[in-house]
Amino acid sequence: MATQLQDVQPVVPPSKPQPLSLGLRRVEPKRLSLHLLVALVVGSMIGSGIFSLPQNMAASAGAGAILIGWLITGVGMLSLALVYQTLSNRLPTMDNGVFAYARALGGDFLGFNSAWGYWISAWIGNVSYLVILFAALSYFFPLFGEGNNKAAIAGASVVLWSLHWMILRGMRTAARANALTTVAKVVPLLLFIGVLIASFQRETFMVDFWGTPALGSTLDQVKSTMLVTVWVFIGIEGASVFSARAAERANVGRATVIGFVITLILLIAVSLLSLGILRQPELAALKNPSMAGVLEAAVGPWGAVLISIGLIISVGGALLAWTLLAAESVFTPAKEKVMPKALAEETTRSVPANALWLTNGCIQLFLLLTLYSSASYLALISLATSMILLPYLFSSVYALKLTLQGETYAGHRALQVRDMAIATVAALYCGWLLYAAGPKYLLLSALLYAPGSLIYLGTLKTRQGQPLSGPETGVLIIIWAAAIYAGRMLWSGTLTL
Repeated sequence: MATQLQDVQPVVPPSKPQPLSLGLRRVEPKRLSLHLLVALVVGSMIGSGIFSLPQNMAASAGAGAILIGWLITGVGMLSLALVYQTLSNRLPTMDNGVFAYARALGGDFLGFNSAWGYWISAWIGNVSYLVILFAALSYFFPLFGEGNNKAAIAGASVVLWSLHWMILRGMRTAARANALTTVAKVVPLLLFIGVLIASFQRETFMVDFWGTPALGSTLDQVKSTMLVTVWVFIGIEGASVFSARAAERANVGRATVIGFVITLILLIAVSLLSLGILRQPELAALKNPSMAGVLEAAVGPWGAVLISIGLIISVGGALLAWTLLAAESVFTPAKEKVMPKALAEETTRSVPANALWLTNGCIQLFLLLTLYSSASYLALISLATSMILLPYLFSSVYALKLTLQGETYAGHRALQVRDMAIATVAALYCGWLLYAAGPKYLLLSALLYAPGSLIYLGTLKTRQGQPLSGPETGVLIIIWAAAIYAGRMLWSGTLTL
């Protein structure tokens, strides 16, 4: 496969970032290599979702619809991966693409909102990982219950601050630890796939290939699978977020595409091969993590034990990857004075310490809230996950704008047309995903974006008092109008979490 663009002419050569230092002596940070960047992409995408994928897919679709769903989702997410590859190659001086591309598209306020939404999604997602981690551990230690009792929260707090300490030792140290956990989580997945290939029954796979009448039309089944598959790809932008720390900027695009291909192959294999072991109604009835039930049906009880161990390792690795991503997502905007200046400070080991403290502090607080409000917590997880679609859309639209205006494409018309087609597909796909999320989550997300706008307004004085532009003022008014409207609907009960 081709993992880099040909005949690319960057605007200017890449420059090394000059981070702030909290100490007198600075330790020159080692840059992230290609394999560490790939591990960040794969590690952030493969968390807990893949372990529940057989049941989640079969619950509303037959094998034929699942195949079509993977085809459409694969094309859409591949176009998004190629967008990040293209932008990182053509604009190598832009750090943290999730923030930088939105900022280049619509100004500081849009860039802030992209980073803010991404950060909220990342750290609330980490709360879910900690709860899932201890729910999985309860298979061996029943005292942890569903992962949100007092024993589980105490254990989760220990894990959280242990990871915090590890990251403070250096970003490269943490990235290498993430690479090890990524390898460790892929091993049980490969074993699962190998066993299922050996045990695959074609007759079982072909039963009700297009689904039973109870599942509805093929189109309905395909739509339901696409809503499931998008969540397991969140993290595809991981290498782009860490672009400032890459040893070579070209590796950012390579890592994005390589990580996507690896993850896509694993996801398709897990979901489709399972249909050759158990029929669709049997898969749909499994408890999650449903991979455990599939492997147990193939090889016996030890299969469930293996998958439980794999889930623990996988979630632990994803937790580390997303802690890194969350801290980095607010660190870069702070360096550009779009977020509070304190978040731009680094240790002598090049760790964004204040951003890390803020992120993990929010996680700790929310962990405590799960003791008393688990239902609203689960609803907020869905809301926060959908918020990450906006940064994806901003990146795609910016790539489309770049190609339409021909920036950086002088003398490369064929390459411009190709990238325009890719960006168009990515933008349409991201727009469709937001439409599929529905107005409910768009309204509720305004409740999370509105407080962030107050933080942004507080940073204006650090940028020589630059006022909001007309379009930015319009966006601010829309956010607060939607937030107030959503708040009133929540109060009246017409809108619920």
